[in-house]
Amino acid sequence: MEPSDVSHEEMIALAALEPRLGRLHLRQRLGLERDYESHIFRRGTHFLHIENWVSLHALIRGCLRLAGLNGRARRNALAIDVRRNEVLLADLPQVFEGFTLLHLSDLHVDMSERFVPALVERVQSLDYDLCVLTGDYRARTFGPFEATLSGLERLRAHLRGPVYAVLGNHDTIRMVPRMEAMGYRVLLNESVRIERAGAAIHIAGIDDAHYYRVENFHKAAHGIPQQEVSILLSHTPETYRRAAHTDFRLMLCGHTHGGQICLPGGIPLLTDSDAPRRMARGPWRYQQMVGYTSAGAGTCIVDARLNCPAEVTLHRLRRTPAAWADR
Repeated sequence: MEPSDVSHEEMIALAALEPRLGRLHLRQRLGLERDYESHIFRRGTHFLHIENWVSLHALIRGCLRLAGLNGRARRNALAIDVRRNEVLLADLPQVFEGFTLLHLSDLHVDMSERFVPALVERVQSLDYDLCVLTGDYRARTFGPFEATLSGLERLRAHLRGPVYAVLGNHDTIRMVPRMEAMGYRVLLNESVRIERAGAAIHIAGIDDAHYYRVENFHKAAHGIPQQEVSILLSHTPETYRRAAHTDFRLMLCGHTHGGQICLPGGIPLLTDSDAPRRMARGPWRYQQMVGYTSAGAGTCIVDARLNCPAEVTLHRLRRTPAAWADR
């Protein structure tokens, strides 16, 4: 692990992760991030790459102004809804009946100075048992991340209890040591056991599967008994097939922003995902696994939303009626 763009202090902090993640995972993630930045700034055929098209936000904003929707779209971006989703799980231990997860996704905290205060105002009075974050904390996919970490630190002060997170395609693994020092437990192809009165559920998280494709289901699910409820945190819904066949009962994800700027009726123009469009926002099911794709609390490219409200989600775990009857 000797990339020239990583400071000596960062290298020491990242080296402390090796016993958990393995040296190869760190080298691979850092190397892919470096290759990605080189790809973005390559001259010639990549000059229209979205990260190089610096006027893209102005184009979108101009179109919104022409349509008379710019002010409304920017107000929408800060009007964060609280969604409530009941999750029925047949094998849920009785002591976890009503256990609630606060789900935050796609914060892009440095997009707007007004965003973190708006998010804090929305979440600080909510009642939940633990919080999960499904990636994309940085506005851009490369470059500095100090503003991102500053925003995450301000947010963490208002999140109660344990907070588990995964990285998205906008995030760098270099953020992990400082995020964990703030109290975020970042799951990089790892799982944790949550216990109550001798019973347990498991929360697993995979590393980014959208761009970097460094997800490892074998490592993430290793040690989770098949008969116990397991919840997967994935930045993107694109891994739904593999998640279902790894016996996860619930998959929580984001990435799509629900389209962010949608046609009337919430029909997304783009979702940047290979998953079926029915998985672009809200609850869905694949075989025996239930899933939920957050439309995201933040915004990307421009701080604007149309026909697609920003959201934070409270997932309340429930035993199925059949499970109650079996007791």
